[in-house]
Amino acid sequence: MTNRNRLAIVLALISLALLWPGLNQPALTIRATMDLFGVTRQLTNETRSVVGAIQSLRASGNLFVAGLILLFSVLIPLIKAALLIPIFALRGSAMSHRLYVVVQAISKWSMADVFAVGMLIALLVAKGTANLSAIAGPGFYYFAAYCLVSNAAFQLLHIDPSSHDDAAVTARG
Repeated sequence: MTNRNRLAIVLALISLALLWPGLNQPALTIRATMDLFGVTRQLTNETRSVVGAIQSLRASGNLFVAGLILLFSVLIPLIKAALLIPIFALRGSAMSHRLYVVVQAISKWSMADVFAVGMLIALLVAKGTANLSAIAGPGFYYFAAYCLVSNAAFQLLHIDPSSHDDAAVTARG
């Protein structure tokens, strides 16, 4: 195994360690106030984690949106990480390369980084409104770190497609 792939594995494990608090810690607090006759009244003050947002959406009947967030921000990152084990266990085989290609394809559909950017945009937009404020919680930073480290890990990961071709030719020959 190359040093590059060892580093990819270490980064993938670190990304998983960042994903858990990124999903469960408070990610965003939204506060809305209103000035009425010189008195500021708080209209809402809600803090949500990614998992909490999925649960709230499900409870309010927004199953499609909850499902999308669950799929793209929770399940796909976990599937990508789980596929690393057979990729390296079967290293040098055609199956290892096929799984590697699957991980590359899945990575393109992972919305974790898009979700983090969307939260950042919501944060910035809310900061620009006098009666609305958004505060990023620790979950946001863990989740953003997960996105960066996970992307770095899968950029470093390299499975040589030609390594299994030689074995297949030798087995047939």
